[in-house]
Amino acid sequence: MFTVWRSVYEKAIKEIIKFNKERDWDQFHSPENLAKSIAIEAGELLECFQWDNNYNKEAVCEELADVVNYCILMADKLNVNLEEIVLNKLEKNRQKYPVEKSKGSSKKYNEL
Repeated sequence: MFTVWRSVYEKAIKEIIKFNKERDWDQFHSPENLAKSIAIEAGELLECFQWDNNYNKEAVCEELADVVNYCILMADKLNVNLEEIVLNKLEKNRQKYPVEKSKGSSKKYNEL
């Protein structure tokens, strides 16, 4: 299962980068501009849930894709390995939120 996921993931990353390079948009993608775009798209994602729990799944997926796309472009711009940074952060979170203290709790790590 993970092998299939990895190939889909790698293809998606390559396609996102290719799409932007074909349009010569890299010139506009400074880390600052990409960070702004991530925040803007995250706001648009949040807007899908603004007034009630009824949401349009298609709209949510579109905005979620925009957030992920900009995150991928940021990682590419900074020349960082997404898998590596995600796994490193997950390990830090494991240390901050040990299962025996955090399971079923929404408390922040310094309140456990």
